[in-house]
Amino acid sequence: MPFDPQSLRYDDQGLIPAIAQDHRTGEVLMMAWMNVQSVARTLETGKVTYWSRSRQAFWIKGETSGHAQKLVDFRVDCDRDCLLVVVDQTGPACHTNRRSCFYTAVRDGAEVELMQPEG
Repeated sequence: MPFDPQSLRYDDQGLIPAIAQDHRTGEVLMMAWMNVQSVARTLETGKVTYWSRSRQAFWIKGETSGHAQKLVDFRVDCDRDCLLVVVDQTGPACHTNRRSCFYTAVRDGAEVELMQPEG
């Protein structure tokens, strides 16, 4: 059965959360938003394309930073309201220059920084 991006369950703003995961390590890298057009563009080009809520524009990961995400696998959750994009990540995924956006843990009631910025 062919996949139709319209078949996904988007929120009232037409967005769906997309979690990026490194295909080699399984590490969760980041979460961002997609709309129906960015889903279609990602699948057509293999370049992971998000929707920037702040800029109200498409955002091809790595287009300006060089820290690109090449699509390896595209997965839909059981409720069709969340995506997992398995990627080949070049450089850090986080805008803070860290490998992952999930670099802060809460342990024993305190925040712990798990990784430093790269470079």
